[in-house]
Amino acid sequence: MSTPPAQERRRPRFDPRLFAVAVVASLVLGALLGWIAKSTGAQWLITTLDTIGSTFTNLLTFTVLPLIFTAIVVGITSLRAVGGGRTAARLGGKTALWFAITSLIAVVIGLAVGRIIQPGQGLVLEPDPERLKSIGEKTQGSWLDLINGLIPSNLVSAFSEGETLQVVFVALIIGAAAYSLGDTAKPFVDFNRSAFEVIQRVLGWIIRLAPLGTLGLIGNAVATYGNEFFAPLLKLIGATYLGCALVLFVVYPVLLRFVAKVSPVTFFAKAWTVLQFAFVSRSSSASLPLSRQTAENLGVSSSYANFAVPLATTTKMDGCAAIYPAVGAIFIANLFGIQLGPVQYLTIVAVAVFGSIATAGVTGWFTMLTLTVSALGFPPEVVATGIAVAYAVDPIMDMARTATNVAGQIVVPTVVARGEGLLDDEVLNAPSAPPLLAPDRAATA
Repeated sequence: MSTPPAQERRRPRFDPRLFAVAVVASLVLGALLGWIAKSTGAQWLITTLDTIGSTFTNLLTFTVLPLIFTAIVVGITSLRAVGGGRTAARLGGKTALWFAITSLIAVVIGLAVGRIIQPGQGLVLEPDPERLKSIGEKTQGSWLDLINGLIPSNLVSAFSEGETLQVVFVALIIGAAAYSLGDTAKPFVDFNRSAFEVIQRVLGWIIRLAPLGTLGLIGNAVATYGNEFFAPLLKLIGATYLGCALVLFVVYPVLLRFVAKVSPVTFFAKAWTVLQFAFVSRSSSASLPLSRQTAENLGVSSSYANFAVPLATTTKMDGCAAIYPAVGAIFIANLFGIQLGPVQYLTIVAVAVFGSIATAGVTGWFTMLTLTVSALGFPPEVVATGIAVAYAVDPIMDMARTATNVAGQIVVPTVVARGEGLLDDEVLNAPSAPPLLAPDRAATA
């Protein structure tokens, strides 16, 4: 009998199916623990759940910026393999166009749902004074955010201060420069490619802790989010979830089926892990490594996925930047008896389509909502009070928004890849393990 190689004997066993079951079980157990902590006032349990969840998120987050930078640099330089400069420009243009198209559809759905459900109508609520103060201290969104937040004062500050949009800008510039230099920049590109693979390996290890992280994240959300306004704000929560559900389970499947020629069943089977993780983590940035690998599992060329998905993570947020600003603007208007007309609705649409680039990372919803209501001419005190009231249940709404964001960040590259002949049907139709968790990925990376 032959003896298996030492490397094969030492390879840790991992069952992706067991992992998926563990994540679902953690969702249920975390919600139960959160309810127990809230019902009994067990502060030690709340603190424990918060520590577990925040530690897991921090482990993921510290890898995000280097991952974005290396992925974009490698992605841009890899575009040479799919046709050169004109092809790269065409891919970038089509990606931006589909970003705008899907944002337009999402904001129209948000407006329609808001008009039908009318969240905030008939409510008489007073926000928590501390929450109102914290909202007032936040920097509200404006069109100048695009310029002021795009160019860093220096390269180090963009990374040290966690400025995602600035890192994307720097990566695009450096990636374009490396692309133009060709073989001269090969050592630099090779270094970034190696760094990218190292980060991927680290992320694979971290993500295997997802069941534990999920337990902490969902438990802490259930235990700590403000519920004093939960019942009167059910219409706002319902409108947000309905809008997100229509985009996630109707609009995206239609685009996948009829434009990308991809079965929605296949898409959700391969994307379920990242959507589940996005729902509990409430962070598109932390979900980036899973999103990028999911796009590849769907057959999207790695060269294009490395470019499009990181870019989408910071600028493509249908949940936070389209659906919720529309629903939220209607909610605030109803709360204060402000009538919205056709011009105001068109303004909301324009802000969603052209202003989403001003959003970045987990704070996108606040920037876009304040940008939207400011464009409508709402007084600052109305804006602050309205958001402070809605903030009580924001964690619940943010789960649906983020899952919708992340789905769109995968769907658009898939649609563009099909149109450009960059989608491999063999990979698409082949079974794949959850992103970054395939048993043989580490050995073949």
